[in-house]
Amino acid sequence: MASALKAGTTPSSSSSSSSPAIQSSSRLPRRATAVAMIPRRRAAVAVKVRAAAAAPAAPAPAKKPAGGRCLPVSQTLSRLMAKGKTAFIPYLTAGDPDLATTAEALRLLDACGADVIELGLPFSDPYADGPVIQASSARALAGGATPEAVLEMLKEVTPELSCPIVLFTYFKPIVQRGLADFTAAAKEAGVHGLLVPDLPYVAACILKSEAMKNNLELVLLTTPATPEERMKEITKSSEGFIYLVSVNGVTGPRENVNSHVQSLIQEVKQVTDKPVAVGFGISKPEHVKQIAEWGADGVIIGSAMVKQLGEAASPKEGLKRLEKYARTMKSALP
Repeated sequence: MASALKAGTTPSSSSSSSSPAIQSSSRLPRRATAVAMIPRRRAAVAVKVRAAAAAPAAPAPAKKPAGGRCLPVSQTLSRLMAKGKTAFIPYLTAGDPDLATTAEALRLLDACGADVIELGLPFSDPYADGPVIQASSARALAGGATPEAVLEMLKEVTPELSCPIVLFTYFKPIVQRGLADFTAAAKEAGVHGLLVPDLPYVAACILKSEAMKNNLELVLLTTPATPEERMKEITKSSEGFIYLVSVNGVTGPRENVNSHVQSLIQEVKQVTDKPVAVGFGISKPEHVKQIAEWGADGVIIGSAMVKQLGEAASPKEGLKRLEKYARTMKSALP
């Protein structure tokens, strides 16, 4: 998703209870700050999380496990790093324009050389996302793309893919299903990683524990506004890769990539050997080439990828546009 966020979370943080899980920004919609760990809400959030975590997981059907052809996200990126290559990580919103098209788009992106695919679970209030992904989420929901339907679609598609899927979801759908049940269902669907942009600080440890039980890597995000000490904690706790948000703000294409990203990449790499992938505002071949030259281990392309399907006159045309665009962006990477 390219996806969206204002601040990093970490399960191992020892920060005080007033430290927000997401660093607020004047450019981020006001609603985004509501998920921060504010003292007066901490008890209520903690109770909900404990209850959700305790929810029993539904029995897994006796089927061949999905996603069996793929390496874990961390191994996928580590192998690319060893070869001096930069990972191509496209984002799509599940169910836009429909789930059948999403399934075809996943196969197409895999064939185009995607190293990891980030798939967004449509949500009614995607406040960390810009207008392109907000609109795609609304279309998907209108078409009936429920979390259950998305996971059922993935269960059929992931055995065919050679690249891992990272599921991008806001926290509410996880709580509604129960942390244990949601992570078990994600594993059964062949998902390899989770990315939750509004993950509350008080819930991070519990979700990471449930994810680990199901061999899911929990990817955490850091932003230009994340304090240095919090960034260090994020890099220790994040799995799969470190998601470096290139700007303070919501998702969406930008004309240029901020040159400050180069120093941000180096700051993160000074404290970790884990892969660092950059997202937000990336839409042109020159963007991905520049970010790769600055030392990023992965480039995440969201809104610009979603537009290929969302602005097309038909699903067939959208898939053609998506393939052409994906191949152009992939060819710009080393």
